[in-house]
Amino acid sequence: MAIRAVIFDMDGLLIDSEPIWEEVGKAVLASYGQVLTHEQYLTTTGLRTREWLEHWFNYFSIDEGLLPAAERQIIMGVINAIGIKGKAMPGVGHILDYFSSKGLPIGLATSSPLAMAYKVVQLLGIHPYFKVLTSAEHLPYGKPHPQVYLDCAEKLGIMPADILCFEDSVNGMVAAKAAKMKCVVVPAFAQRQWPAWGLADLRISSLQNFNDLLFYQLDK
Repeated sequence: MAIRAVIFDMDGLLIDSEPIWEEVGKAVLASYGQVLTHEQYLTTTGLRTREWLEHWFNYFSIDEGLLPAAERQIIMGVINAIGIKGKAMPGVGHILDYFSSKGLPIGLATSSPLAMAYKVVQLLGIHPYFKVLTSAEHLPYGKPHPQVYLDCAEKLGIMPADILCFEDSVNGMVAAKAAKMKCVVVPAFAQRQWPAWGLADLRISSLQNFNDLLFYQLDK
């Protein structure tokens, strides 16, 4: 099927926020006397904040009654930190200009709260590129469940099979593929050799590297 729209993930793909999420998340867990390693953190990227906390609270046997306060602490901490030191990932301007020049509608499908998505696109000056912003914040399930991608497709008015997605996490990639969309992954350097990326339609090292040759390979 022809590509008629594009959907982007946000954290770690458009904005260099994964180090911020990791820093804030680790600090919150440390406040409960627990130490999270970088390797452990990588296994849960792409999850919603509540799901991320539920996973690690269960792992470290932390009282789940403390979850709501911890969730608020993380979200506010990340929003504040993004406002101070958030920066675009390499190639963001290139990729948005590329698809905009082709006249393709562009959407965003994130696990982060919608308020954070608006803050990010405004901070990076990329809000005009997006026709639709969607969040899994209040959905019954987040990524790797496909619902946030299906919701974005519905709001774009495009069939899922005609949409190309860009992701940087395994959970996000699984969500996109479960929605029957094509998916390009841009893994972090330390994750590029993970076997799981074999599910993707294409793997690239940077958004800056996407070009006509790759587009026409996918547009079949």
